[in-house]
Amino acid sequence: MDFSSKLLENAVNEMAQLPGIGRRTALRLVLHLLKQPKEQTHYLTEALSSFRDEIKLCKNCHNISDVELCEICRNPRRDPSAICVVEDIRDVMAIENTSQFKGFYHVLGGKISPMEGIGPHNLTIEDLVRKVADGEIKEVILALSSTMEGDTTNFYIYRQLQKFEVNLTTIARGISVGDEIEYADEVTLGRSILNRVPFHQSLKH
Repeated sequence: MDFSSKLLENAVNEMAQLPGIGRRTALRLVLHLLKQPKEQTHYLTEALSSFRDEIKLCKNCHNISDVELCEICRNPRRDPSAICVVEDIRDVMAIENTSQFKGFYHVLGGKISPMEGIGPHNLTIEDLVRKVADGEIKEVILALSSTMEGDTTNFYIYRQLQKFEVNLTTIARGISVGDEIEYADEVTLGRSILNRVPFHQSLKH
């Protein structure tokens, strides 16, 4: 792809680094921005810059937040005895959209994946174990995607939490094997949360 402008080429190259954006799509997006008023592009760049510089991770659940404690963790109406373990912010949003879970979350920041060099120490599993060790949590719901990496992570967490007096459950398999949580429709995901089962039962399947 030949460019008549180095500035255009640089913009396309940066845009093309985004997931799912090829160079042709990147070129179309950049040219679209060029047609817009300068202020609109400035608003976009300022929003992205502020997001990158000022965004925080909730010190309690590791969810993305503007302040030290996210809105969910600050909500006094949530059930502190139940915690739902998810991979990332997209899964929190998906489960919240079902309105079927009233407890707190714990965001791992990924899944165990030896192929990608991601081990337990790269996730927030140790922090989860410390929370459970405090004794206030009565149920830990494992809500990771039913992929090989998700199942591996679930089993690792199960082994870490076995010694504690906590009810360890997993979402029902209304979510097809291989599916990611964030792509499940709200009704299916909601039912999977409501019909969760003891984790040790899932090991038999």
